[in-house]
Amino acid sequence: MRFWVTVIAFWLWSGIALGQSEFLKPLLSSDWMIFRAQQNKLVPYLADFHDERQALYQWVSLDQYTNPKIEFAARKELCIFLDNRLIFTADSTARYTLDLSSYLKPGKKYLLSVWHPDQQPDYASFRVPQEPLATLNIKSDTAYKPLVRQPSMHRSALIFFMVVVGLIYGALRITFYTDFVSIFRWSSFIKLSTLEEGLLSKPIGNWSSILFVLAFSLSFSLLIVAIHTNLEDLALLNQLFTATQADLISKILLYSLIIFLFVLLKYLFLRLMGFIFGVGEMVLSQYREFLRTLLGMGIFLPFVLLLYLGWWASTPQFVYWIANVSITALLVFTMIRTFHTVSKKYSLKNLHLFSYLCATEVIPLMILLKLIVFV
Repeated sequence: MRFWVTVIAFWLWSGIALGQSEFLKPLLSSDWMIFRAQQNKLVPYLADFHDERQALYQWVSLDQYTNPKIEFAARKELCIFLDNRLIFTADSTARYTLDLSSYLKPGKKYLLSVWHPDQQPDYASFRVPQEPLATLNIKSDTAYKPLVRQPSMHRSALIFFMVVVGLIYGALRITFYTDFVSIFRWSSFIKLSTLEEGLLSKPIGNWSSILFVLAFSLSFSLLIVAIHTNLEDLALLNQLFTATQADLISKILLYSLIIFLFVLLKYLFLRLMGFIFGVGEMVLSQYREFLRTLLGMGIFLPFVLLLYLGWWASTPQFVYWIANVSITALLVFTMIRTFHTVSKKYSLKNLHLFSYLCATEVIPLMILLKLIVFV
C-alpha cells in the first residue's frame, strides 16, 4: 500500500512540476475579435470574410498555468492596450517580447487590444516565445531585434538561382573556353600582359562579355539579397506578412540588373572622366583591369553563398560577417588592383592623374560600400 501511495504522490508531484516549469499554456489564442459598431459588440474576426481592421481584440486572463509572455512582430507605431490602457508602443518595426505579468492580476479578465493607425496588425505573429528572449523593458523603450532564421521559401529561391549561376558558368566554359581561361586561370589572372588577350581583347559589347558580366551580376545579387533579406525583409517585412516567392525573385532580378548596368556603364563613365581629365589613353587599360579583377574574384561568390546558406541557422552573426567581409574584399581588392595596374603603365606622381583615379575608383567604391555593406 505504501508503495502505491509513494508512486501516485511522485507522479502527481512530477506532473505539477513539469506542467508549471515547461509547458505553460499561451496567454493568447488564435481567435481574435473585431468591434462591430452597429451592434455595439465584439464579434469573431474571420480573415476570409471581414476586411482588414486596424484594431483587433482578445479576452485574456492569467493564472499559474499561463505563460504571461508574448512574442510578436510589430510595425512602427503599433499599440497594445489592456482595458483601454496603453501599455506598449512600437518605436520601430521589429520583433518584440513582452511580459504582461506586471499588468495582469490572476483570475481577472482583461480585454487586450492591438491597434495600428495605418494598417492591420500582424495578429498571426502573436505567440509564446519559442526560445528564451530578453523581456522588453517598456520604461527604457528598447526593442529586442534578434536575427531571424531564414524561411525555406527564401532558401529554395536562392538555391535555384545558384543552380542557374552554375549552369551559366558551365555553359560559358564550354562555349567560350578561351575567354573563360583568360579570366579564371590563375596564370592569366596575375599577368599584366593578359589584359590584351581572350575576353579582355574583345569589344565591350560582344556577347561573351555580356554573358560573363551577367553571370557575375546574378551571383553578386544573390549574396546581397541573401544578406539584406535577413536584415530587412525578415526583420521588417517577413515578420509582418509572408513575403512571396515572386517578391524575392523580383528583388534578385532587380539587383542583377543594377549590377549589370553598373559594370557596363562604368566604361562610359570612365570615357567621360578620361575626356574631362585628359587621360583618355588609359581608360581602356583601367576598365579591362577592373573587369578582369571583378569577374575573376566573382567566381568565389557562389561558394560564399553556399557557406551562408549552410551555416545561417547555427551561426548567423558569424556568417553575416563573412558575407560582408567577402563583398568588401571584392570591391576593395578590385580598386587596389586597378590602381596597381594603372601605376605600372602610367606614372602616378602626377596629382592630376591621382585625382582622376580617386574620382573614378575610390569615390564609387565608398558609395557602393555604403549602399551594400554599411546600410
